[in-house]
Amino acid sequence: MRLYNTLGREFVELRPRDEGKIGMYVCGSTVQSAPHLGHGRSAVVFDVIRRYLEWLGYEVTYVCNVTDVDDKIIDAAIDEGVTTDAIVERAYAAFDEAHRRLGVREPTVEPWATHHIEEMLELIEQLLETGHAYAVDGDVYFSVRSYPEYGRLSRHDPNDLRSGARVDPDDRKHDPLDFALWKAAKPGEPSWEAPWGSGRPGWHIECSAMARKYLGVGFDIHAGGHDLIFPHHENEIAQSEAATGEPFATYWLHNGMMNLEGEKMSKSTGHVIDLLEALDTHRPTAVRLVYLRTHYRKPLEFSERGLTDAEAALDRLWGFRRRMTGPVEDIPDEQILERFRSAMDEDFDVAGGLGVLFDLVREGNRRLDDAEDAGALIAAYDEIVAVLGLGEETSDLDDLRAEIAEIAETYGATMGTIEDLLETRDRARSERDWASSDGIRDDLAAIGIVVEDAPDGSRWHRG
Repeated sequence: MRLYNTLGREFVELRPRDEGKIGMYVCGSTVQSAPHLGHGRSAVVFDVIRRYLEWLGYEVTYVCNVTDVDDKIIDAAIDEGVTTDAIVERAYAAFDEAHRRLGVREPTVEPWATHHIEEMLELIEQLLETGHAYAVDGDVYFSVRSYPEYGRLSRHDPNDLRSGARVDPDDRKHDPLDFALWKAAKPGEPSWEAPWGSGRPGWHIECSAMARKYLGVGFDIHAGGHDLIFPHHENEIAQSEAATGEPFATYWLHNGMMNLEGEKMSKSTGHVIDLLEALDTHRPTAVRLVYLRTHYRKPLEFSERGLTDAEAALDRLWGFRRRMTGPVEDIPDEQILERFRSAMDEDFDVAGGLGVLFDLVREGNRRLDDAEDAGALIAAYDEIVAVLGLGEETSDLDDLRAEIAEIAETYGATMGTIEDLLETRDRARSERDWASSDGIRDDLAAIGIVVEDAPDGSRWHRG
């Protein structure tokens, strides 16, 4: 397996720290407000990578954090005149619902920043003891110049950086590039006791401390959005490696940004589409499919056309699977699975994997149309769909089953399946009961099931 490592900007072979196991840390939600479509992409992309690694047989420890103390959360609470707890509770509920509806599996560990203050204090104390940090008036700063490899991930030369949007000027700092590990308490803000004074952690130290607690030093994969490369991930590396003298994480994966009308979606600019609203107006699995049709490292342009096309593609996938009810006992077609693996092993090329899946569906429908055995293809379909998280939504499937059962009851079919309805229809045709025969065909057509008559009997497919 080859993957693109942002650290080094090169394709490298995946070699886990511990044989058969993968430690993976994904920067999760900052719960300041409801998620937008861009947040959903990151969650889905790394969910599929995790699923694929597990499908290959790795034991994956998947850690995805919740940032529940942050400048933006405090600002939102002040703006609304509520507590930070109120902001966090509301926003977390929205993220949790969105992830559930998108089919994102729960992480192995979901650490909240405020539950890991002790680990952060320990890491800051290490940095102070080794001379990589200094305290000023209750604040603690990381000394960027003390870590010679600063900029290795982002390829930013410290000598070229100036005060600006990503560099906070402060006369008390030894250098404008130095960043806060701990912020002294201010009235009305959440705070915790520390040896250098009451306060709260800086954003970057949170992830370093939580990743080290649950994955140890030198874990395998650290992931997040492209916008986190600098300064967040750059600062994580600096403070973590300065404290331990060892590599923080081996592989760094970053998903591309989601664009709307050519501009990056961003909470700060308000240039966003609310994720829950999108999930209310479109099938959640269609939204998931939109994310997966573009390689994870590339920017993705949002459009209503893309969502409409994704829903039509799901109809093709699910229509094929509905032609064979129940579980399949056949051994999956190994040639198909090998093609899928070949695509995914090349930097998690999900778009290529989808191409394999749709080729499978095309060939499977041909075999079923010609009354040939398609069991091995359907078994392969089930495995690939499970990896991609594109199985038919329970609510849609339940609605369809209910509609089929209602039609079956109308015409006296013994069971409530399409096959039973077709048998009832064939019997009606043999008895020249054209009203029932045509009625069953028309009622099935009304719910998207097309019936075709052939010399050897009736067949059906999703319209």
